[in-house]
Amino acid sequence: MGSVNNINPKTDLTVRVFDRFYTFEKSVPADEYDAVNSFFRSVFTTAQAAENFTVTLFRVSEQAKIPVMNLLQQMQGQDQTQINLTLSYYLNGLRSPSTLLGVNVTSVPNYYVARNILN
Repeated sequence: MGSVNNINPKTDLTVRVFDRFYTFEKSVPADEYDAVNSFFRSVFTTAQAAENFTVTLFRVSEQAKIPVMNLLQQMQGQDQTQINLTLSYYLNGLRSPSTLLGVNVTSVPNYYVARNILN
């Protein structure tokens, strides 16, 4: 008779992480997913926020070629605001410079370029 704690070696121990908006999809080890998701659940108040940040961290990990556990270790001990700043830093490296996250100062184009832009 099987136990609840016994692992079935015939099942795949990975989790599929995906984001429909950015068409991001990746298979990750279940233990890494659980570690990242439980960390974000301890920091954020809603499960949806934790899920979104979990997917984002795996996306940053793949794009920046940094192991997800190293990124998670950097975030240990940070609050929500500091985590937002850390992820904004990494996401800004992936995005177009014209759509940076967390930047309050708007870019002022050169006068001669700006006058050629139609609204």
